[in-house]
Amino acid sequence: IFSRLQHHHTTYDPPHPQFTMTESKKWTILGQDPDILMAALANIISWLVSTFAPTLLPYLLPTSPEEEPFDGSRPSASSQTKCISIGRPGGMEQLRLVTLREGICTVGYNVRHVSPPPFTPPNITMPSDCVIIKNEAFSVNYADCTIRWGLYESAKKFVGWPIVPGFDVAGTVERVSDVSDVNDRHKLAVGDRVFGCTLFGAYSNRILIPKIQLRKIPDCIDTFAQAAAFPAVSLTALYALHLAGYFPICSGGGSRNKFTNKSILIHSAAGGVGSFLVQMSKILGLFVVGVVGSSSKVKDAQSLGCDVVIDKSTEDLWLVAEKASPNGYATIMDANGVSTLNESYDHLAPSGRLVVFGFHSNLPMGSAMLSPMEWLRMARKVAAMPKFDAMDLTVSNKSVLGFNLSFFAEEVEILSDLFDQILVWIEEKKLRCPRVCEMSMENVAEAHTFIQSGKSSGKIVLTTTSA
Repeated sequence: IFSRLQHHHTTYDPPHPQFTMTESKKWTILGQDPDILMAALANIISWLVSTFAPTLLPYLLPTSPEEEPFDGSRPSASSQTKCISIGRPGGMEQLRLVTLREGICTVGYNVRHVSPPPFTPPNITMPSDCVIIKNEAFSVNYADCTIRWGLYESAKKFVGWPIVPGFDVAGTVERVSDVSDVNDRHKLAVGDRVFGCTLFGAYSNRILIPKIQLRKIPDCIDTFAQAAAFPAVSLTALYALHLAGYFPICSGGGSRNKFTNKSILIHSAAGGVGSFLVQMSKILGLFVVGVVGSSSKVKDAQSLGCDVVIDKSTEDLWLVAEKASPNGYATIMDANGVSTLNESYDHLAPSGRLVVFGFHSNLPMGSAMLSPMEWLRMARKVAAMPKFDAMDLTVSNKSVLGFNLSFFAEEVEILSDLFDQILVWIEEKKLRCPRVCEMSMENVAEAHTFIQSGKSSGKIVLTTTSA
C-alpha cells in the first residue's frame, strides 16, 4: 500500500503552455474513491503506531531519490535546497525537513514543460517564462493539513506522493533564463524581491516558478514574512468577490454590482481569507457583517473594518445576523462546510449568492492524528452535507457557487489580473497585512498543530533562513 502511495502520480500529455490530463476511467472499491480509502488506512496506521508503538514511526517515512542522504558529519551546502517533503498520508511525522541533492529545487504542478512535481532534475535549463527564487518565507494554510492527510483533491490529482505542500512564497530572484523574450510582460532580474503563488512546492527555500505568478514586493511591505501572508488568501478573497459580482470594479472605483442590497456576511472574518474579504468588501462599498469563533478575535475583525461583528461563541449567530440585515444578505462567504451551509443559504436575500471555498467544519480541529473515530465523524458530516436543488435555486432566486484556486493552472490571465489589482490596493495602502505569527521552518509541525486548533488569527508564516 505504501509503495503505491509513494509512487502514485497522475500521467499527462503536456502540450505547452497548457496541458491536458490523460487518465483511465476512475475505479472504485465498494463505491468509494480508492485514494481516499488508502489515505484513511495510512492515517489510521500512523495513529496506531504513534499511540501504541512510537519508536516505529521512522518506518512510516518514505524517502525520495532526490534527497541527499543524511550525513551528520557533513553539513549541506548553502546552494542545496531544503524543503518539507510529505511521503505519504499521515500525521505530523510526515512533515520531514530534507535536503535535496545539488542543483535540485521544488516546483509546482503547472510547470510540467520543465519538470513534473515536486522536484526538478539537477541543474535544469531555465525556460524563459520562469525564474528560480531563494525563498525566505512561506505561509501555512489549513489546506496544507488536508494535503498531509491525503484529502486535498488537486494535490492527489496533479501531484501524488511525495509532495511538497504550500502556495505562498516571498524571496529573492536567484536565477533567470539566459534566453530573453521581447514580449515578456513580467521582467524580473536577479536580486529582485518578489512574492507570489506556486501550485504546491512552497515549503522550500528554493523554488522554480513562472514569472507571471510573481510580483515585486512593494516598498510598503517591510518583511518577507509579511509578503508571504498576502498572495493565496488575497487572491482567494478577490476571486470570491468576483463570483459574487463585485469585481472587476468600474472606472469610478466602486463595484459594478447594482443591486440595492449591499450586505455581505463573512464567516471566519478574522482568518486568512476572511481578513481580506472584509477589507476588500469595504473598499467596494459593502455593509460587512463578520463572524468570528471566539471573543479574542472580535477586535481583529473590528479593526479590519467590519460594520457588525458576531461572536458565535457568545451570541446566537443567526439571530444577530437577522437583526444586522433584516432583508437577508446579497452575499454570504462560507468556508465552514456542514456546520453553516444550510443556514447561510436560508439567509440569502432574493438574488443572493452563497460563495463556498472550503469545508473546515467537515474536518477535524485540534486532532493531530486522524484516528478511526475521526474518519467515522468525517463520513457522518459528509453524509449530512446539504444538497441544493436546481428548481429551488430558481424559485428562490438564489445562487450557490464554489471554487478552489489550486485547479486554476490554465487560468493564468484572470489570476494575473487579480494579482495586479491586489498590488494596486497594497500600494495605495487600502489593504493591510493581517496579523502574522512567524515561526521557523523547523517548527512546521507546531504550525500545523496551531492552525488545526482553530485558535489562530491572521496568518502563520514560516521563515527559511535558519533551515
